[in-house]
Amino acid sequence: MMQTLDDYILEHIDAEPEFLHTLDRDTHLYHLRPRMCSGHLQGRILKMLVRMIRPRRILELGTFTGYSALCLAEGMPESSELHTIEIDDELEDFIRSHFDSSEFADRLHLHIGDAKEILASMGDVKFDLVFMDANKREYCEYYDLVFPMLEEGGFIIADNTLWDGHVVDESHLKDAQTQGIVRFNKMVAMDDRVEKVILPIRDGLTLIRKRPKCEL
Repeated sequence: MMQTLDDYILEHIDAEPEFLHTLDRDTHLYHLRPRMCSGHLQGRILKMLVRMIRPRRILELGTFTGYSALCLAEGMPESSELHTIEIDDELEDFIRSHFDSSEFADRLHLHIGDAKEILASMGDVKFDLVFMDANKREYCEYYDLVFPMLEEGGFIIADNTLWDGHVVDESHLKDAQTQGIVRFNKMVAMDDRVEKVILPIRDGLTLIRKRPKCEL
């Protein structure tokens, strides 16, 4: 059988750590929509980006089963912390069990509830990196909420911004999730306060850098 390009890539990057392999397996065994898990390639990318950015504080919108949070935590400097928000309270015990068994447990802060309400309650806290992977219909609202919370020169990483190619497929443009992503992509493209690039990796990953005031 001919080797696929995806298989070739996975064979030539860092291996998936055992604790993440276990989490991915458990996600596929016990939860619906396991495709929402970031997976091996995207997980290594997230870790590498954190290594490069070296954020002191990370915010994640949309924990799901915790795979991406643990990948982000892998790359964090020892003094850093990560706050992750998940709306589905039925996932809490699963997430906490995997967080608590990791070496990053004391630096991971899980919040259960609606992201908009939790963000509003956080006060003046600032983040150096935000990973957005929550309800696609509300990406624009999330962007407006987290932007003032982002340090100058900080980054937003938005997942699923190509939405399985639906953003350029007219047959899907009436779908609410697709519409949310299309609105978000247009909003970011028109925002001169940021630098932005879309990486055609997996389901689309947009890197957004908040320009310091001296660059505006």
